[in-house]
Amino acid sequence: MAVIRQFKPRPAPPVGIHTRALDHLRYIRETMERAGSFTAVPGRGGVAMGLVAIAAGLLAGRQPDPQRALLVWAGFCVVALAIGLAAMLRKARRAEAPQLAAPARKFALGFSPTLIAGAILSLALWQEGVLHPIPGVWLLLYGAAVTAGGAFSVRPVPVMGACFMLAGALALVAPPAWGNWLLMGGFGGLHIIFGLIIARRYGG
Repeated sequence: MAVIRQFKPRPAPPVGIHTRALDHLRYIRETMERAGSFTAVPGRGGVAMGLVAIAAGLLAGRQPDPQRALLVWAGFCVVALAIGLAAMLRKARRAEAPQLAAPARKFALGFSPTLIAGAILSLALWQEGVLHPIPGVWLLLYGAAVTAGGAFSVRPVPVMGACFMLAGALALVAPPAWGNWLLMGGFGGLHIIFGLIIARRYGG
């Protein structure tokens, strides 16, 4: 007569605490990356800023002296910031996701100080009558602001900031007559190119 023996299944080996800790860290990192993927620089808003910059450059190029040309660009800065802020708020409102608020706030905190420093430095140069470095200062410090804020955003944003910094460095060593064209290429061309990239890949 056959004897039937019952074998108890071997218990699964216990999961080490270090394995669980690594799983938790991986989950936290992936969650933070998803939360940080919000682009605080909306694509369509960037395109609009670029188009306004091209119009500003064409108008500035018709001015009789550098002072008036820079005043045109200063007016563009105000309009562009308003466009960018409105587009950012619209995108955040459309997303309706609480996790997008923190990256947007970090972007603003990284972006603002350098932009304010650029405005103060430009005012000091203006008062001293030294106008030719101002286009380079604007491009360089705007690029630094975008790069700092873009550390909390999607990859094209800090890349755009680095391109602005390169344009600013070129403007600082180039002849003064190149200033208006480099401003158009930076604030116009770069905003349009990267705005289209962001709009296509990340929406808004």
